[in-house]
Amino acid sequence: MKKLLVLFVLIMPFLFLTNIYAQQWTDEQKDVWKGVEAYWEVSMSDKPMDFLNYFDDSYFGWSYDNETPHTKADAQKSLSYWTTKGKTVYYVITPARIWVNENFAYVHYYYVQVNEGKDGKPITEKGRWTDILMKKGDKWLMIGDHGGEIK
Repeated sequence: MKKLLVLFVLIMPFLFLTNIYAQQWTDEQKDVWKGVEAYWEVSMSDKPMDFLNYFDDSYFGWSYDNETPHTKADAQKSLSYWTTKGKTVYYVITPARIWVNENFAYVHYYYVQVNEGKDGKPITEKGRWTDILMKKGDKWLMIGDHGGEIK
C-alpha cells in the first residue's frame, strides 16, 4: 500500500501538468475544435445524415473496421445503413492534439459514445480518431480521417 501511495504522489504532478497543457489552445485550435464538436452534435440530431454536410467531396477516410480507405459516397452508404439500426444517445469527445496551418488542420481526439439499438439496449464504444480538415468559408470540412473503436 505504501508503494502505491508513493507511486501516486510521483505521478500526480505529471497528470496535473498534462491537463493544464490540454487546456491551452490557440484561437485557431479552438475554432477547429468547435467544428469537430459541431459535426458530432449533428450526428446525434434527428437528422444524422446531415453529418455528411461536413464532408468535402474529396474526402477519403480509413476506419479501423475497413480494409481500404473509403469515399464520401461510401460514408453515405454506411451511415444510411447504421442509422436504421439505432442512434447515438450520448457521447464525450476529448482533444489530444490539434494542428492548424491556415485552412488546413488535423485533430487527434478520443471519444466515448453510447449507442442505443432498436431493442433499447445501450452499447458503449470507446476509440480515437484523427480528422483531417480543410476550411471552406467559415466551416471546417473533413477531407480525411482515420480511427475508430479501440477493441
